[in-house]
Amino acid sequence: MTTSREATECALLSPDLNRLPDTLRHIHLMGICGTGMASLAGMLKEKGYRITGSDKNVYPPMSLFLESLHIPVCNGYRAENLHPEPDLVIVGNVITRKNPEAVALASLRLPYLSFPQAIGHFALEGRRSIVVSGTHGKTTTSALIAWILEQAGIDPGFMIGGIPVNFGKNYKTGNGPYFVIEGDEYDTAFFDKGPKFLHYRPWITILTSIEFDHADIYRDLDHVIDSFRRLIALIPSKGLLIANGDDAIVRREISKALCRTETYGYADDNYWRAEDVSIREAFTRLTLLKEREVIPFSTSLYGRHNMSNLLASVVLGRTLDIPWTTIEEAARTFLGVKRRQEIIGERNGVLVLDDFAHHPTAVTETLRAVRDKYRDRRLIAVFEPRSNSSRRKIFQRQYALSFDAADRTFIPEPPLMEGIPVDERFSSRQLVMDLNRRGLEASYHETTDLLLESLVQETCPGDVVLIMSNGGFDRIHQRLLEALEERGR
Repeated sequence: MTTSREATECALLSPDLNRLPDTLRHIHLMGICGTGMASLAGMLKEKGYRITGSDKNVYPPMSLFLESLHIPVCNGYRAENLHPEPDLVIVGNVITRKNPEAVALASLRLPYLSFPQAIGHFALEGRRSIVVSGTHGKTTTSALIAWILEQAGIDPGFMIGGIPVNFGKNYKTGNGPYFVIEGDEYDTAFFDKGPKFLHYRPWITILTSIEFDHADIYRDLDHVIDSFRRLIALIPSKGLLIANGDDAIVRREISKALCRTETYGYADDNYWRAEDVSIREAFTRLTLLKEREVIPFSTSLYGRHNMSNLLASVVLGRTLDIPWTTIEEAARTFLGVKRRQEIIGERNGVLVLDDFAHHPTAVTETLRAVRDKYRDRRLIAVFEPRSNSSRRKIFQRQYALSFDAADRTFIPEPPLMEGIPVDERFSSRQLVMDLNRRGLEASYHETTDLLLESLVQETCPGDVVLIMSNGGFDRIHQRLLEALEERGR
């Protein structure tokens, strides 16, 4: 039985208030500094609403972005942030039941929505939704699709989990009939533990891959698969499922779809295939095959995984009857996504790259891609286990097989371990021992500072340093460049 004290400390939101209000002028976003929430705030501001927000992590770049839009942000969560009372509150999935602002929201009985519900109401209404889903490749694929539609003059709307370089921001309201949305399988909110993508009303769905991830919310692989089954079931019979036929789990699951499906990949039994992939100078060149059609492509993207992302985007483009020449030009002029094999800088002959890779498969594929691109240079991998899954031992063994393409690997102690039970924690020390046992050169460093000190000492002209983390990693990228420049004086 819940005591009165416990009730006042936990938000007990009324399901009847989980809706749009009759009158809507002022919208407040709780957790506004998250990438998606800040972008939603920008979209809503463009639509003419008065926007306010709150967060406990108010710092650049999101703080500067929101400031540029003249959106006031309260630093910290407090009941008084809801005064004067907004007409609607959008609750980010970082908010817990015990958040004091959430408790105040329940007490004031204000209408509320989750982030995905808000996307559904404000971005997808009256449009056909293109949902890009899967464990890997969502961001690059979404960005490339948006660029193809843009080049075709379709004026798409989009919401993407990274910043496409061609657009300079990760959202666009657009006036065209399509909205491209990155379909995340992470949970929606504390009052809705279902995956976000179930709110995105899929008309066309891209399914890139299915693997176990998000160990903080999914029990096992079967639990993850069940979420994707629910997404596939939402696609209307007149819709379309574009799926990576090289993924065995994806192959199995798309057989249950009620809509038309098209597969892509490298295997011969895919409807769309990639062949003759090679890197020449600044571009990757490949041939796309569809039945009797043979189409040469060039792209600045590189790596087997990115060619798969390109294939998915091409299939989407052709499905919408976009001319081959337009798709080819979009592929050639696509500049990628920030934090995806992004060149941060080069100092004294040392090239520094940044990538968001954190899942073992993503680490493996990213390293292979960079190895192939810079085959004549020494490749140094710097990996921070920071995601909710990578800080748990669930992938301990898999990571030991993920760094073979690197000539040298640096691993720090994972951050934010306090909330993870001791017997569930990932061990960076163990990973380094396992890599060394396999004959790979790797070292453990207790802090980022100690790692950076060793990294600066060991790097030589000609090296490529690939830094992988899904967080800021204590600004190690810029600090490394600064240290290399200082060393060269």
